[in-house]
Amino acid sequence: MKRVLVIEDNENNLYLIRFILEKNGYEVIEARDGLIGVKLALEEKPYLILMDIQLPVLNGYEAMKKIRSFKETKDIPIIALTSYAMVGDKEKALNMGFTGYIEKPINPETIIVEIEKYL
Repeated sequence: MKRVLVIEDNENNLYLIRFILEKNGYEVIEARDGLIGVKLALEEKPYLILMDIQLPVLNGYEAMKKIRSFKETKDIPIIALTSYAMVGDKEKALNMGFTGYIEKPINPETIIVEIEKYL
């Protein structure tokens, strides 16, 4: 079973993402702040990471950079999952090192297709 690490501090978003992923056969690992997300990425080495950008302790940009700094986790696809939707936000996330970018609110009908592009 493919493991996905979801780093998200909003309980409603986390519940929805977990529900959709589990319904589609994925194992979900959860972190509610960027620092715990980095720790779990190193311990669990998931197939994919979905990460909010606005996170407590370490924001998504900082957490992504830390995950990318370790040889064991540098190649894991990391998808920004964010409500940042201003012009240039997607390009900024991709230029900083995120593999992909999915805007909130999450569309339950299309998110699996979007995620599977990166697996």
